[in-house]
Amino acid sequence: MTGADAAAAWLAWLGAERRAAKLTIEAYARDVNGFLAFLAGHLGETPTLAALAALREADFRAWLAARAGEGVGARTRARQLAAIRSFFRYLARRHGADNQAVRLVASPKLRRSLPRPLAVAEATEVAGGVGALQEEPAWQARDSALFTLLYGAGLRIAEALSLDLRDLPRGEALLRVTGKGSKQRIVPLLPAVSSALGTWRALHPRAHDPAAPLFIGIRGDRLNPGVAQRAMRDFRRLAGLPEHATPHKLRHAFATHLLAGGADLRAIQELLGHASLSTTQIYTSVEAGKLLETWHATHPKGQNKSPSEEEATDFIPN
Repeated sequence: MTGADAAAAWLAWLGAERRAAKLTIEAYARDVNGFLAFLAGHLGETPTLAALAALREADFRAWLAARAGEGVGARTRARQLAAIRSFFRYLARRHGADNQAVRLVASPKLRRSLPRPLAVAEATEVAGGVGALQEEPAWQARDSALFTLLYGAGLRIAEALSLDLRDLPRGEALLRVTGKGSKQRIVPLLPAVSSALGTWRALHPRAHDPAAPLFIGIRGDRLNPGVAQRAMRDFRRLAGLPEHATPHKLRHAFATHLLAGGADLRAIQELLGHASLSTTQIYTSVEAGKLLETWHATHPKGQNKSPSEEEATDFIPN
């Protein structure tokens, strides 16, 4: 069996048995196929299952070094290494090709970076104004509903665009969302979000079809994420918003503004669909950073100073 055959079987297994999302499988396919292509040049021949089992720690490090030399960032390399480890776990379980070396390779160190959420006024401006870029009322309502949903419910752009018309609540304002790993969660909808969605549903060109995508493009197909990202890019330039204003930053704004308003961290974790509380806790760092900025700007001993990223990180309560 060749490495390519094993990779194809692994990807099929991920979809059939692990029910991995389509985008996850596509990302894993790029990662493992890129790894196998590197090995073909590194080893001088197409890797077989036996060759994969015999790889040394130095071989994996050479692959990571090659990726770094191509300008691939540490976060991407860490994600790719995680995909390769998953692939090798499958090889060990299903084909007996156990390779201990891949477990010894250290993951690239990641620099801790804090989300840069939009201010309340900025997020509200996006949700209320991005639809005005469209000329037709239906598409105005679509974009307004989409961005109001992203900020008002904290959805990922992929989660919002995967919704169908039948997913919209008819009674109680609770939306069932399918997130990463096909995990489902219930998200309550604020009146403003329900109103925006209702306006869009009334103008939806395929409103009669419950199986139709909630957000569609001009041709009636499911809206491409690039269209939403372009709309955000155009609006932020017209409105003078910062360049880091992206659809995903509305999700960060949702979490940060909830935390600033006194919401429980566990509740925010559930609303965001985070598997681990530690992922949600990064928003406490954002609030700590804002607190330090205020201190440096207003305290007599802190004026004319700017808090460093290390200070903001150290300020996080245990």
